[in-house]
Amino acid sequence: MLTMKRPTLRRAGGLDRRRPSLARYLPAAVAVLVALSLNAPPALAVTPPTSSAGSGPATGSVGNTTGGWNGRIEWRACADPADDPGTRCGTLRLPVDWARPRGETFELALARRPAADPATRIGALVFNPGGPGLSGVDVALTATSQLGPDVLRRFDIVGFDPRGTVRSAPVRCSSALLAQHPSLTPTTAAEFERLRTYNRQLREDCRAQSGPLFDHLDSVSVARDTDAIRAALGERQLSFYEWSYGTLIGQAYAELFPDRVRALAMDSVMDHSQGVRGYFRSGAASNEALFHEFVSWCERTPSCALHGRDVPALYDSLLRRADAGTLVEAGTGETLTWFELGFATFVNFFDATWADLATMLLAVERGEPASLASPMVPVDSGKDLTEYALPAFCQDWSLPVDDFAEWNRYLKVSRDAAPHLRASPLAVRFAAICLGWTAVNPQHQLRVRTSTPVLLLNGRHDPATPYDGAQRVARQLGTHGRLLTYEGSGHASYPRTECTRGNVDRYLIDRVLPPVGASCPAAPA
Repeated sequence: MLTMKRPTLRRAGGLDRRRPSLARYLPAAVAVLVALSLNAPPALAVTPPTSSAGSGPATGSVGNTTGGWNGRIEWRACADPADDPGTRCGTLRLPVDWARPRGETFELALARRPAADPATRIGALVFNPGGPGLSGVDVALTATSQLGPDVLRRFDIVGFDPRGTVRSAPVRCSSALLAQHPSLTPTTAAEFERLRTYNRQLREDCRAQSGPLFDHLDSVSVARDTDAIRAALGERQLSFYEWSYGTLIGQAYAELFPDRVRALAMDSVMDHSQGVRGYFRSGAASNEALFHEFVSWCERTPSCALHGRDVPALYDSLLRRADAGTLVEAGTGETLTWFELGFATFVNFFDATWADLATMLLAVERGEPASLASPMVPVDSGKDLTEYALPAFCQDWSLPVDDFAEWNRYLKVSRDAAPHLRASPLAVRFAAICLGWTAVNPQHQLRVRTSTPVLLLNGRHDPATPYDGAQRVARQLGTHGRLLTYEGSGHASYPRTECTRGNVDRYLIDRVLPPVGASCPAAPA
């Protein structure tokens, strides 16, 4: 198994890096998404808000509060300087289980940046960066580098850390147990059963360490939390910019509260209607197409480290060496599997870092050190417990695989769709980590009954949210949904070009949809 250096986690669960702009924010968020620790917020170095009494970090504790939740936000100055002096941080105590609103509660952390021009204020815009595990509080604290000036002028920007993440009662699991995670790609029936047994042990451990909130992390519960935020803010309706995994929350909110949606922009759209076979096939086909985008770039770009080479043949030869157990990462001396090479390749698809990918593949071929991203869950080895947001995915997605034979059948579906890459590493990884789980919010056809026009934005070549999934969601929305296509590669399209930014900003402010079939050209390589 490839061993990678673990990232240093801050107390808040974040990676200790500088704050980037939205365009620069993408690699930071990608670092979380593709590492798939899903236990850390984005790489925005923000300290948790402190209470007015100065009692330390507000980490969103769970407890029995007499009288339950009261619907009031406890606002205070943010502990970390925000990009606007009027930005305030706060907590809202909410039910752990919305079916038992007078039962146990937890503290949800949020932040609000007021509209720059109060005279032309439209309302509140909720920005959820997804993950699961990315921090909406951090987004609000750095709003001027995340959204366009016209949007900032007209909206209060509201971000929150979803239940079970970052500052909102984060799920915690034993670091020692997480460090013992077995292979994500079992090669025998015994390894498959070992993975299923381990997943059950980890669930029990995380539940014991995290308390009752652990069983209520799904997107429907988060959508109900969002409506509680709306009520506490005194807003009749909300506008939304939802990204990636956050689009599940936006879809759930629109299903539950259609009349309370003023505008809903969903960027990099997740299709929550796919079964297991479609989930494996769609992800694999999307990543195979991205691989060929890379090949085409290398063919026409003299600076590509593999220019003039038969890149597909080279990649196939590396995979054969991996299958034979002879592919070694020189920096660590560890033998690479096909899945580990595929995951390190996949990381470069998120922001179309083709030059880096070519250099990495050449180094692996030559037996030179190459810094490869590991598919394993990063562990905070310096602490007994590690924050771990992935259970939210397993509660939203039903991906049953009954036995090793069925696992291999799904891998064959993937390989048929991706002859070179063999699979979507993201799809395989989630299916492995969620093996044996029972989802509380399983997939279904989207049922939104609203007259509000909904904007969808998706890249033609997106490694995490395949384009065909966005097309299906648009069809499920019917005449009230409109898909804007970004004709480029990578994950998250809003910050890519003036065209994508302009269309989203215009929609959020004026609720004007682009024409049917509209698209934005790819940004220059």
